Amino acid sequence: MKKYIATILILLLGLVAVAYYNKDPQPTFILPSKQNIGNADSGYRYLIYGDILRSGVPYNFFKMVSGKSKNRLNRKGKSAQIGYSYNVVTSNGVDMVVPTCLMCHAQVFEDSLIVGLGNTLLDFSHISDEKYKGAEVLLKKMAPKKYKESKAFFTSYKTVYPQIETDVRGVNPADKLALVLGAHRNPETLEWTDSAIMDMPSETIPSDVPAWWLLKKKNAMFYAGIGRGDFAKYLMLSNILTVKDTFEARDVYNHFNDVQAYIRSIEAPKYPFEIDKRLSKRGERLFNKNCSSCHGTYGKRESYPNLLIPHSIINTDAALAEFSFSNVVAIDWFNKSWFAQGAFPAKMVPTEGYVAPPLDGVWITAPYLHNGSVPTIEAVLNSSIRPKYWTRNYDSLKYNYSSVGWEYNAHAEPIDKVTYNTTLKGYGNQGHYFGDHLTDSERFAIIEYLKTL
Repeated sequence: MKKYIATILILLLGLVAVAYYNKDPQPTFILPSKQNIGNADSGYRYLIYGDILRSGVPYNFFKMVSGKSKNRLNRKGKSAQIGYSYNVVTSNGVDMVVPTCLMCHAQVFEDSLIVGLGNTLLDFSHISDEKYKGAEVLLKKMAPKKYKESKAFFTSYKTVYPQIETDVRGVNPADKLALVLGAHRNPETLEWTDSAIMDMPSETIPSDVPAWWLLKKKNAMFYAGIGRGDFAKYLMLSNILTVKDTFEARDVYNHFNDVQAYIRSIEAPKYPFEIDKRLSKRGERLFNKNCSSCHGTYGKRESYPNLLIPHSIINTDAALAEFSFSNVVAIDWFNKSWFAQGAFPAKMVPTEGYVAPPLDGVWITAPYLHNGSVPTIEAVLNSSIRPKYWTRNYDSLKYNYSSVGWEYNAHAEPIDKVTYNTTLKGYGNQGHYFGDHLTDSERFAIIEYLKTL
């Protein structure tokens, strides 16, 4: 009898174990990491004048190649003569123009520069290094001293840029860029190596640049939540474009606690037009019922859950998340690198899914989803109207304040690389079907509420 009861118990325990391990994945809470926060004013000054990169294009050569640019930042000296995406730094007496964080993390919107808004106007779909090849040849011949200070930039540029071309304009190749740069750096010393130390995937998986003002609420960086630990280490990661060694990296890092403080001080831009208060109140109730469990609540009782949503729930294009967690070699490179050392280490934690982001200022952050595949909030809430192929006018930008997002034209087939093609790997617009059950009036009530965030 006892043997029979024991057998039954073992079978029951087995059934419980099978049920547990076969249950559907659930959203998981991401734990916070200790951050070393500095001074916001110092951080802003470093962003617009600082030397996150110390090798670039000599000032006079840059002016010759690029011409005059509208600055849009209140700067002094030579930095006032170039675009806001660049700084002028001096190395061994040579003034050089270097790209900065604002190249990707600032955008002109309605003729105003919004620092912290992800730049969706860049074009990585037609990458050419011809003008820089010409500048390098000329520089070597005419100004060998200046070329010595610029060599690290030209070497990195020629190695990286042929490998990060995107299939569509307006998306960003940041993940592939970081991978290529890491492949040419010794993880412990950060010194450059001409031969890649890890294999490169052939495709470039795109992402949309998230708004900086969301960072203050997040416990992990990047869409897949892979970035844990010290955010400052990730924020300065573009330094490995030209860094000489860990001594230079440490010097740059000493400024990035301040940069992080500045980023955390940025507030989302306010919606510029009148909002229907009655409709937005209805939208708030609908939002709290349908959306807040993942995206948080706002106002007096503000909260953000920091949830990683499994792909089986969110169902959006999985290529970026797969790119993040499947490259074991790249994750190992980072987790044994200089970035993972010190009192505030950074660490990459592989995940399968995407973090549901905060929605502060969501009205200005079109296009939507992690890959920028959906042009308006209305289409996020109603998957049946999402265009398969669509374009927007990059020369004469027009925003739709009703559907909230970019004015666009749908097409029956892709025309060129300006056409967003959702049939391509990494560019899919599927998933996030949580608004499909709503009526049109309910959706527009939620949209009206989202304008208030």
